[in-house]
Amino acid sequence: MNSFGVLFRVSLFGESHGSDTGVIIDGCPPGIALDPEDFIPDLTRRKSGARGTTSRKESDMPEFISGVYQGYTTGSPLAIITRNKDKISSDYSLFDNIPRPGHADFVAGMKYSGFSDLRGSGHFSGRITWGMVVAGVVAKKIYGRKNITAKLLSAGGSEDIEDAINRAIADNDSVGGIIECVVKDPPLGLGEPFFYSFESALSHIVFSIPAVKGIEFGSGFASASMRGSVHNDPFTDAAGKTASNHAGGINGGITNGNDIVFRVAVKPTSSIGKEQFTYNFQAEEMQKLKIKGRHDTCIALRMPVIIEAAAAITMVDLLLVNRGIYGIDKSGKTDS
Repeated sequence: MNSFGVLFRVSLFGESHGSDTGVIIDGCPPGIALDPEDFIPDLTRRKSGARGTTSRKESDMPEFISGVYQGYTTGSPLAIITRNKDKISSDYSLFDNIPRPGHADFVAGMKYSGFSDLRGSGHFSGRITWGMVVAGVVAKKIYGRKNITAKLLSAGGSEDIEDAINRAIADNDSVGGIIECVVKDPPLGLGEPFFYSFESALSHIVFSIPAVKGIEFGSGFASASMRGSVHNDPFTDAAGKTASNHAGGINGGITNGNDIVFRVAVKPTSSIGKEQFTYNFQAEEMQKLKIKGRHDTCIALRMPVIIEAAAAITMVDLLLVNRGIYGIDKSGKTDS
């Protein structure tokens, strides 16, 4: 339920205002060099600080609990945590009775019979993606190629991202965004149709990221208005390179060796400073709600590195699955 992967299995735990949050990675091969400093570049990209992000400041420093000895992974489960220090839990006391529109407050309260931790959105918070980014760093090391890159294409429906964010800040509102991720020169043959095809595996983990509302590969939804003669990607050489890439590097759920291209839609942050009119479950009447606290105007600003992590985790898990299924040739030797 809180885990992803078949052989490279990632489990996230913690709450936004709990003592710590972290990740357990089972299936990490031994002998991978790991140092806390390895995680800083990607964790820094995820942190707040830029205009339009929350003022919450956490060190985000990783702490190895198990699975690393003398600077290398041991092959046993890898457990890494970070401490939550900058918490103002009193900002969330109101939401037991007045669930925030767009948040998981109401459904979590019902599903877990009122025992869920709603402080900072608890386990439903974007804070939990810290562990995904950490797992992504480990996956990138295993994958061994620095060719997974994601960027924010637009915010609030505009390519002028700064202007869109400034307008939202001025209105005490929020905006979403579109993120594009490209995996250049990926291995050919990753993906296990039907139910663990490349698209289904990647979509599974991407939709686990808070605020994600959509994903498309290659030409995506635009392909529905194309003709086959336009959408098809003709091959241009014996290696399988194609003249176009409407398929986004995937045919039949299997990577075809061309660049993997996908885009992710991120909704506007639900917590906004603008007054809203919603239901008070204790008073049993509609009331005005003005949310206090520290929140991102555009959570999509901090998400490209999370999307990269999701892609890296998926790539490594499918690589290990692929090797497990097809790694023994007719002579009985295992592929290196």
